[in-house]
Amino acid sequence: MRQIEEVKKKDRLIATIIRDGHNCDGVDFITPDAYSQQVAYMHHPTGKVINAHIHNLVHRNVVLTQEVLFIKKGILRVDFYDEYEDYLESRDLHAGDIILLVSGGHGFQVLEEVEMIEVKQGPYAGEEDKKRFPGIEDNEVIYKEK
Repeated sequence: MRQIEEVKKKDRLIATIIRDGHNCDGVDFITPDAYSQQVAYMHHPTGKVINAHIHNLVHRNVVLTQEVLFIKKGILRVDFYDEYEDYLESRDLHAGDIILLVSGGHGFQVLEEVEMIEVKQGPYAGEEDKKRFPGIEDNEVIYKEK
């Protein structure tokens, strides 16, 4: 069953959430080919062979960092912002959920002790990698219908 949620501002995709209950047979590429982070869900039966391979050297021009978070434990509130730092909405992520942060901004509040893994492009540019701005207060949180 496809359990994928999109957070958008008008037609602009801000994030894609892959809920823990998502499944399918074979390979389900969730991201378009043009994204700098590629995310796929894969489900293969016992005995399936994935041929050995090497990835070719391909020069890519990455100008926007996209990050993927894997929630292993706990509950994490994600606050979404557009590219102008305007708050849009929030969603809660639970153990087993995965999120691809595609564009705009984001902030986090740990609601229940969290263990997570983050994957993003490198090399890391330190403070040049991000612009920090004031986030929302707890009384400003908006949960929109999915």
